[in-house]
Order: sequence, then C-alpha cells, then structure tokens
Amino acid sequence: MQPAMNTETSINVWVVDDDDSVRWVLEKALQKADMQVRGFAAPSEALESLGTAKPDVLITDIRMPGMDGLEFARKLDELNAGMPVIVITAYSDLDNAVAAYQSGAFEYLPKPFDIDEAVSLVRRAAQVGEEDRTADKKIPAAMSGLVGQAPAMQEVFRTIGRLSRASMTVLITGESGTGKELVAHALHENSPRATAPFVALNTTAIASELLESELFGHERGAFTGADQRRIGRFEQADGGTLFLDEIGDMSVELQTRLLRVLAEGEFFRVGGQQAIHVDVRIIAATNQDLNQAVADGSFREDLYHRLNVMRINTPPLRERREDIPLLLNHYLAKSSEELGIEAKTLTPKALERLQGFEWRGNVRQLVNATRRMMVSAPGKEIRADDIPAEFGGSRTDSGSNDWTDALAQWAARQLDTDASFPLLELAQPEFEKALINAALQKARGRKQDAAKLLGWGRNTLSRKIKDLGLDT
Repeated sequence: MQPAMNTETSINVWVVDDDDSVRWVLEKALQKADMQVRGFAAPSEALESLGTAKPDVLITDIRMPGMDGLEFARKLDELNAGMPVIVITAYSDLDNAVAAYQSGAFEYLPKPFDIDEAVSLVRRAAQVGEEDRTADKKIPAAMSGLVGQAPAMQEVFRTIGRLSRASMTVLITGESGTGKELVAHALHENSPRATAPFVALNTTAIASELLESELFGHERGAFTGADQRRIGRFEQADGGTLFLDEIGDMSVELQTRLLRVLAEGEFFRVGGQQAIHVDVRIIAATNQDLNQAVADGSFREDLYHRLNVMRINTPPLRERREDIPLLLNHYLAKSSEELGIEAKTLTPKALERLQGFEWRGNVRQLVNATRRMMVSAPGKEIRADDIPAEFGGSRTDSGSNDWTDALAQWAARQLDTDASFPLLELAQPEFEKALINAALQKARGRKQDAAKLLGWGRNTLSRKIKDLGLDT
C-alpha cells in the first residue's frame, strides 16, 4: 500500500479524466511542484488500482463516459478510501457545487481553472487530516434559483456547500438586488433544517412600533387592537430558519431583544409573562456596512459578532459581467414560463448591449428587464432596438400616456436602485415643480393665471413656489 503522506515524502496525486490534454496539463504542473502523479482515463481504472495503492489526493472530472466523477467520489466515500477528492467541472453551478460536497468531495474546482490555484488546492487537501476531510459533507439535493459561473459566485456556492451540515448563524452582505434572499433559501434548503419552516421578514417593510410584535408575537390585550394572541415569526420558524432581511435598519432597542434570543434561545411575547423557548437558525442580510454602523453607535457590536459567525458576500452584477448572458437566458426562460408566452431569444447585438449596461439595480433590475422585453418585443427574437431605454436601449413607448409610462419607468429605476427610500417623497416635489413651471410658462409668468391653470389659489401657488425653491 502507498504510505500516508508526511513531511518527508512527496504528495502522491491521482488524476482521473478522460480528456488527455487536461491530464497532461495537471500531471506536468503537479510534477513541477515535486509531487508524484499518476493519470487514469476512467474511474474504473483508478478503482482497480486502489487494491494495491492509494494516493494522498485524488482529482477527478465530473463528465466522463460510464461512471461520472460524482458517482466515483461517492463510491470512494462508501469504500472509506480515506483520501480528499477534488472534483473539477466545466458546469460550475450551485447544483454541481452542492452535489460535489454531497458525494464526499473535499473541494470542487470550476473550469477553466488557474493551474497555480489547482496546485495550491492539492497541497491544502493533502495537509488536512482524514477526520476533517470526511466530516460534514453529505447534504440534501440543491433547489435554488442562484445562477452564475463567475469566480465570486463560485465562492458563494462553495460556502453554501461547506455549511450544508451546519445550522450556524450566517450574515449575508451585498448591495440591493444581488440575491441575498436566494442565498438564504439555498442555505436553508441544503441544511439539516430543510424540511422545517423557512420564514422570511424584511425588517424595513414593517413599522418599527409593530416590528417587535411581528418578531415575538403578542398576548391578547397587550395593546390597543390586540384582540387575540398572535404567534410571532420566531415561533413560526421553530425548528427551521428565520431570515431577517435589512437587519441594519433595526432599532437599537429591538437589537437588544434579538441579542437575548440569540444568546439564550428564549423570549417573551409582547405583554407576556411566560418565556418561550425556540430552536431557530438565524440568517441575516444587509446592504449596509455594519462595521461602520457599529462605529457610529447605530448597531450593537455584541449583536454584530453574534450574527457574523459566517459571512457570505453576494457580488454586484458589475463584478460578474461574464454571468450576464447566463442570467438573461435563465430569466427569459423563467419569464416565458411565468407569463405563459412563447420563449424569446436575444440577438448577438442585443446581448452585447445588455452586457455593457451598468445594472445599478443588479440581478433584480435584470429580472425586471427580461419580463419587460418578453412582453414588449415583437416576434421570437429580442433585437437591440427592442431594449427599453432604461436598460440601455433606445426603445420608448408611444401613445397618449407617454408621460405616465415615463413616470413608471423612472419609478422602476428608483426602486431597482434603492427600494428603502419613500418613493412619493422623492417624486412629489419634482412632479409639482414640472407642473408649476409649465403653468407659469403658459401664463407668461402671471401667477394668478397660472394658479387657475393648476386649480389652486394664488396664495397656494406662491407658497409652493417658495417651498420648492422656484422663486430663486
């Protein structure tokens, strides 16, 4: 039998891949790094050789004739071969990432891979003890809408896979629209709590004075309008996962109550006297810099450390532009299914235009774009001139309601960029300015006549002009 790897012997690596060129590249790189390498064109050949030898690390492709790489890795796991397995694949989505860990793999490496990264990964795998290498790998099958092959997304997939047997608290950070809730769903679906409830709460969507009752519930008579007992989100999620979105906007007082639940696993309903015990995994998300919020005193430092046990950062779309075609095709197909209309494809020129767009609203804005184009573009193809102007195209809708369509487009852009700001507070002053200026222009500056056109009194118009700064 091959002796176990130690500090005095070189690392022994087996490479299993039906592609001769991939085997050759890996063999040469690993040999150059002073490792012993043996190549196999099929998993069956490697399994036969296990009777007389065993490597320190095994690298295998996924797509191969006969037994694929994941089945091969599972077979090695069942045989308790006691070696870390690195899976390489050209199909680097979340399902394959999770399936790689499910099969007992130590790590997975998406193609095309950096050869130095591959060598470094082999060294790291060889240094890991057998107990650590084989623990916490089996997980349920993945079900998620996450899509991406960019390196930043691969790191997200890896982290989800590594956490698949854990129920630890996770903090998800990233800009608005980057898919933080999808990541939370994937963490839940690939955890021991997958069959238990997943309860989501956007803390900014509920008035601050009602949020405590929403989280912890209340007893009958606890406050005016509390006609009956209410079960809060914590109790609803007992045994499962509670996803708290936009946690950075939570009041300091409520942060204190949340900290106690995390520390002690119990809470009191509003107006209640009996402690409620729950077993809930917390996944929190924010688009804010919590380090800065702690420094400013708006977020409790002890709560931050409780939430930041593990962190996943969802990358903005501008940092994963290579994923844009994949995302567009995915959500065009999904929109076709949701809307019940025939699927459409993007012409190369349209795809180029969309890939170069800024996408400040990230994936959420891209999803909105696919739905709009599925409905508005004629025919089976979406051409460059079918792309709405707000998504980098030149198309504008025509008709008697041009101004309302333009307003709707503006509102959609604002919500894609920042959904937390009150839309009416932003729009109403600009709306009034436009109407006042139009009326004054029509009345040639005569306020009395302009006020009549607007349906106001002259004093009201004068006050509005002053409040809006139009008198300057």
